[in-house]
Amino acid sequence: MRIYRDKNRTGLTQVTCNRCGRQLKVEKGVLKEGCFSADTVFGYFSGKDGTRHRFDLCESCYDALLAEFRVPVEESEERELC
Repeated sequence: MRIYRDKNRTGLTQVTCNRCGRQLKVEKGVLKEGCFSADTVFGYFSGKDGTRHRFDLCESCYDALLAEFRVPVEESEERELC
C-alpha cells in the first residue's frame, strides 16, 4: 500500500507491505528497498469486473508467494534498472 503527499499520487511518503504490514524504507520520496508492486483492473468474464486492485509486497513476502507457485516465474537479467 502506498501513501502519497497528494491526491495526484506524487510525493511518495510511505510504502507498507500488504501481506506482513512492514513499512518499507522511503527516503525523500524514493523507495530504498526491493518491492513488488501490482496494479491491475479486472475485465469482463471475471468475478471482479471493473475492479482495480493495487498492492505492494516486500521482498520476503514476494519470495514466500513465489515458493507456492506450481509453475515457476520466468526470470531474465536486466542491464538497466529503474
